[in-house]
Amino acid sequence: MSILDIRVLGDPVLRKPTKRVTEVTDELRKLIADMFETMYAAEGIGLAAPQVGRTERLAIVDVDGARFVLINPEVLESDGSIVWEEGCLSVVDFSAEVKRAAHVLVRAFTPDEREIRIEAEGLLAVALQHEIDHLDGKLFIDYLSTLKRRAAMTKWEKAKAEYPGFIRKVRAEVKGEHHHANETEM
Repeated sequence: MSILDIRVLGDPVLRKPTKRVTEVTDELRKLIADMFETMYAAEGIGLAAPQVGRTERLAIVDVDGARFVLINPEVLESDGSIVWEEGCLSVVDFSAEVKRAAHVLVRAFTPDEREIRIEAEGLLAVALQHEIDHLDGKLFIDYLSTLKRRAAMTKWEKAKAEYPGFIRKVRAEVKGEHHHANETEM
């Protein structure tokens, strides 16, 4: 397994809809393992293939031990509304309240090509919607008001020089170090 680079705001891959996975290959299984390693190293709770520069319709989520690999996921049902403070591994050092469905039913396939249905609410529902948005070329900042989105972009303009080529290098935690994860980074 290896830690992958995370693509950040400005990389065109984050704005392109993904392609459906038609076959689960050994390469895809390795990508899934690498994505989990990358997500944990970056202290996130979700990661979508475009965030690591890939075009497959694939995402992973781990919320409070509820760990899912989502191949070709889609939201079948959604209802209610919830406002949650969201962050993103691809939108560095920025978070904002986003209104989403409070309850979702998601259908996806597992690496062994079984169909699963996930009924979720709270943080898991938010994370699922956030990652599926990535697969459709959408970012959480797209839900913000013009004023808040402008504030995010202003902050990003100052920070983006730290990410040449729109790449965020993630490193494994060194023994003895500990970083506090923001539970909202997906």
